Amino acid sequence: MVQPAAVAQGWPDEPEPLDPATAPLPEYGSGSLGDLLPTLVAGQGVPGCEPRIAELTPADRNCVFLIDGLGWEQIKAHPDEAPYLTSLLATSRGGTGRPLTAGFPATTATSLASVGTGLFPGSHGLPGYTVRNPDTGELMNQLRWKPWTAPHAWQPYPTLFRRADEAGIHTAQVSSPAFQDTPLTKIALSGGTFHGRLSGEERMDVAAEQLAAGDRSLVYTYYSELDGAGHRFGVSSDAWRGQLMFVDRLVQRLAEQLPPRAALYVTADHGMVDIPFDEDHRIDFDEDWELRAGVALLGGEGRARHVYAVRGAEADVLTCWREVLGDRFWVAGRDEAIALGWFGDRIDERVYGRIGDVVAAAQGDLAITASVNEPNESAMAGMHGSMTAAEQFVPLLEVRS
Repeated sequence: MVQPAAVAQGWPDEPEPLDPATAPLPEYGSGSLGDLLPTLVAGQGVPGCEPRIAELTPADRNCVFLIDGLGWEQIKAHPDEAPYLTSLLATSRGGTGRPLTAGFPATTATSLASVGTGLFPGSHGLPGYTVRNPDTGELMNQLRWKPWTAPHAWQPYPTLFRRADEAGIHTAQVSSPAFQDTPLTKIALSGGTFHGRLSGEERMDVAAEQLAAGDRSLVYTYYSELDGAGHRFGVSSDAWRGQLMFVDRLVQRLAEQLPPRAALYVTADHGMVDIPFDEDHRIDFDEDWELRAGVALLGGEGRARHVYAVRGAEADVLTCWREVLGDRFWVAGRDEAIALGWFGDRIDERVYGRIGDVVAAAQGDLAITASVNEPNESAMAGMHGSMTAAEQFVPLLEVRS
């Protein structure tokens, strides 16, 4: 048998393209962020809610502490900086420690909407960092809410906090005062009362007070600075590890103040991956004529891109992106990504056009940056968004009183 010339000369084989069907799906319906609150409030008797995470047992008082950017893999990699969190990984105090999956994409706006509504991205309609508004044709930043869009038209479903409040459960959010009136808070986290506190320690103390304020209570609290350190300096940096040490102390502070019949759940919106600053790991869309060909808008973020094609060029853009990136990214057309369940089991009609004609999710430590149009995001050391374990797995750590 005659060998092909390339093989005979010892040339490397062409890398195999990644099959989008092999992307590791979030555990929608049984083990994702969107399943946590429905399970908790079902145990508190909120009408129309059913438990989804089988191992969680009901508590009269539930507190969710969401730490932005705290991935399960990152906790496991830093036991010395996070001794208290590490002690909760395998067997939490009175409960079970396990990872949840964030959902796709693994990014803050999407995850917070999943947490607060109990819905998945294809239903709540925040399927990325930036997505196209089909009504205007503009990119909509769903974290910063720019350009401004009527919040409850964009996400019309009631939050689980609101439903709990209406069911007579004492419901509260404890976070930075800056978040009180943001559109994202209104459509994802509102219901009951909001308590703005600047310091992490104050938030822990007020969360404990609010948790004790009702015979049945639901409290949400949030800390963002760990994520900021990861973006600026990376999750291998001293700055990030210092923030992790502080977060570890905050969790212990809150756990030690739990009132009777209470459960504390520590979780996060996504993990993070450090992206080396070189052209092998950062593919600059603004400098790549092949990737730009036929593209009208580039949405999403570096590790989870929504690509909106010029009308009529959708098939060509998909073919090109697969040829250029297909051995390093899972690249799917819109209908394929939907059929594979990347955004959950249902896509609302209003959400369909927000999803890219092409969706690209990074497999390794890679990112598609845009140095001209996204200078701040392109300069980040740590990124997230895709379906790798480092980004998808977030903690579900339980402490019960």
